[in-house]
Amino acid sequence: MRAALRQHLTTALKARDRVALAALRSALGAIDNAEAVPIDSAPIDSAPVAGLGGEHVAGAASGVGATETERRELTDTQLREIVENEVRERTAAADEYERLGRADHAERLRAEAEVLTRHLVR
Repeated sequence: MRAALRQHLTTALKARDRVALAALRSALGAIDNAEAVPIDSAPIDSAPVAGLGGEHVAGAASGVGATETERRELTDTQLREIVENEVRERTAAADEYERLGRADHAERLRAEAEVLTRHLVR
């Protein structure tokens, strides 16, 4: 699913489709956030705190690639749930905008939801 979203993003960039760009960037960002390793599970370096017996800051890393960490691997089901959540959020927000008389914003959010829904049907 991620590959299809990225491919559609490239197509939307070329076509200058702002609605699709907003929806796809948001969904891909949500996926990236879900893949991030929680902070509390990251290893802590035991180097002393600067000014207290050493030159390193506790938890600091040095060297090429030292700040890189493995990202979580999401299943297809998890990816689908993330995109479904993005659709739900847009639909709920569109309903609220509609209720407040902001049909223009509601229409845009519904169009974004439709872009993402196309990826759920596949």
